Amino acid sequence: MNKFPHLREDFAASLVVFLVAVPLCVGVAVASGVPAELGLVTGIVGGIVTGLLPGSSLQVSGPAAGMTVLVFEAVTEFGLPVLGVIVLAAGLLQLGMGALGMGRWFRAISLSVVEGMLAGIGLVIIAGQLYAAAGLKAPASGVDKILGLPGAAVDALGSTRALTSLAVGAGTVAVMVLWKRLPEKVRTVPGALAAVVLATLATLAFGLPVATVEVQGLLDAVQVPDASAFGELAGVGVLGTVLAFTLIASAESLFSAAAVDRLHDGPRTQYDKELMAQGAGNTVCGLLGALPMTAVIVRSSANVHAGAKTKASRVLHGVWLLLFAALLPAALALIPLPALAGILVHAGWKLIPFRGLVTLWRGHRGEALILVATAVSIVVVNMFEGVLIGLALSVVKTAWEASHLKTEVIDKGAGPIQVYLSGNATFLRLPKILDGLEALPQDRPIELDLSGLHHLDHACRTALESWAERHSAAGTDPVRLTAGEGRVRAG
Repeated sequence: MNKFPHLREDFAASLVVFLVAVPLCVGVAVASGVPAELGLVTGIVGGIVTGLLPGSSLQVSGPAAGMTVLVFEAVTEFGLPVLGVIVLAAGLLQLGMGALGMGRWFRAISLSVVEGMLAGIGLVIIAGQLYAAAGLKAPASGVDKILGLPGAAVDALGSTRALTSLAVGAGTVAVMVLWKRLPEKVRTVPGALAAVVLATLATLAFGLPVATVEVQGLLDAVQVPDASAFGELAGVGVLGTVLAFTLIASAESLFSAAAVDRLHDGPRTQYDKELMAQGAGNTVCGLLGALPMTAVIVRSSANVHAGAKTKASRVLHGVWLLLFAALLPAALALIPLPALAGILVHAGWKLIPFRGLVTLWRGHRGEALILVATAVSIVVVNMFEGVLIGLALSVVKTAWEASHLKTEVIDKGAGPIQVYLSGNATFLRLPKILDGLEALPQDRPIELDLSGLHHLDHACRTALESWAERHSAAGTDPVRLTAGEGRVRAG
């Protein structure tokens, strides 16, 4: 009996995912301000460690563009040695949350907040990598990156070296955009890989004066956190960054899992186990001083579309990354930095849901505003606080909608006064309801119609019953309560 009935399909898919992962791992690492090899280390751990664990069978993990901004901020503020401690602590938190069954709760996070988060990240990535494509140093904050672009463009126009570097970056983006229009046989080679290879060959052939990736070697790049780095966990800023890593990496991974499940008919994701698998991977990455990992939709969809059937494909892709990093490290030194910048500009653009925002605006303007507000907050403030602002706006919007109530009073002069309530009667609207009822004449019969209510909470029902008793005591007729029909009659 064959223990690996799908080995051929998984082997072929693993090669495709490997070719997709190489330029992305290196590009995310460089954009995060860490050695390129650390991106490969995270990809290796994501493939071999997380890939072997239960959760999602076809989802592929590694360094993600969505974490680039947060990692860059952490490295800039706390230093590279502390990064491993932050990633390690985030991984342990993920393990704990998965063990407590909190994985499924991440699905309750507003999709508008998540898409707004990705859009904000995309904007910051694009702005920052435009500087990198020109060989210029980018400002620290997201706002300064965007506001400084006109000045950077003027500087670039006055420098032949900068224009050459920009041309390599723009050519990389053009290849990736046009690659999808080529024949299917050609597209078996991933567009990102083709773009990097062509940019590298052009740089070598024409001797272009552009910066290339700095290579340290795999073992030299790995930095196991020391005792002094662990001492930084006492700082409030580091703890806030740990929480941000945990929440954002978990949300991105589990949303990716839901998207991947829609791409295939195989076993569904077990969200708590997948959260623990991500936690185990990040724990190992932290011990190695590498980048944080998340599940990555680009690699995962490539895995599914390449015909993968089991988790063997993602494990093998990690093996190929390990062999590449160990045997061909010099190949990294040939890659032009503006080519990697072009890949990340393209990745950042894809993070912005332009079509989804238009559709959302037409049907749910409140959600569209939350998306935009989250994205703008991330650009203006920072990643963590921007997400918190988006979550707060989402809660406020939900509370407002949940307590939306309309009151209509009809008094024809003769007969009872009719009061119609529609919407949601919650304790948030209770003062308004009681003020309106108590302002009605006390010597007239009143009929309160609740049939238009979608929700009537316990506090409101109790208060309405008390009001009905008080009104009956002041009137001449007893109160008749007909709860089955959703009506309370007073008078």
